[in-house]
Amino acid sequence: MDAVLNDFDLYLSRLGYDETPPPTLETLRALQLRHTMAFPFETLSTALREHVPIDLPSLEHKLLHEGRGGYCYELNRLFHALLRRLGYRVRGVTGWVVMGGPEDAEVARTHLALLVELDGVRWLVDVGFGGMVPSGPLHLEERGAQATPHEPFRLDRRGDGWMLRAQVAGEWRALYRFDLSPPSTIDHEVGNWYVSTHPASPFRDRLIAARLGPGLRRTLDGARYTEHRLGEAGRRVTFDSVDAVIEALTRDFGIRVPAHPHLHEAIARQLARD
Repeated sequence: MDAVLNDFDLYLSRLGYDETPPPTLETLRALQLRHTMAFPFETLSTALREHVPIDLPSLEHKLLHEGRGGYCYELNRLFHALLRRLGYRVRGVTGWVVMGGPEDAEVARTHLALLVELDGVRWLVDVGFGGMVPSGPLHLEERGAQATPHEPFRLDRRGDGWMLRAQVAGEWRALYRFDLSPPSTIDHEVGNWYVSTHPASPFRDRLIAARLGPGLRRTLDGARYTEHRLGEAGRRVTFDSVDAVIEALTRDFGIRVPAHPHLHEAIARQLARD
């Protein structure tokens, strides 16, 4: 992930910066929060059965010019390039998603996050984990709950790696395991290929979207929309038309929905499934 950003100023402006901020912990916290609110997690490409390129020019075009979002291999790779340009010491880390299943499940290593080292301290940084993305960096060596602008998160040591957990409704839920083995470019390519094409992938033929707001999480899974404000009961809606889903993608997730010839057919499959 050593390519150089071409649209650095545009990227910063999307995050609310008129000038280049210094590479401090305060800036890192602000960047992660702003990124999770500005760029949605979304799987329109896999729902449309499109190829998902993860080279930097393609990511800049999709996220900065087409008004789209993406998943971890897109969002975190682009964010990695931004952090490097700002002067952070950052690299990728990969992990195994266990959210919603057994913690010791044997699953593929399909999640990409980032490791930032700042003043001798290592931080887990992630802007690409969908509806439960952490909204702030997490101190790798700190035990116990760590506050973020949204829910508390926790990093538990697990063998040679860590387990990321989030506190939801008073319960610590496991999200993903990871270690610090440095992934190569081919690891990203293989993981992205699996996520976007393999029949066992949760994203294959599935429309998922998520975006944060101040004290707010919005998620869409197929036809099911959830809006959860911290400290309040969630609001849930099941859409019954393709137009309602497209309106939600535009209004609630800020996605510029592409004029794809098979868009309505792809969304109709979601409605039939749900």
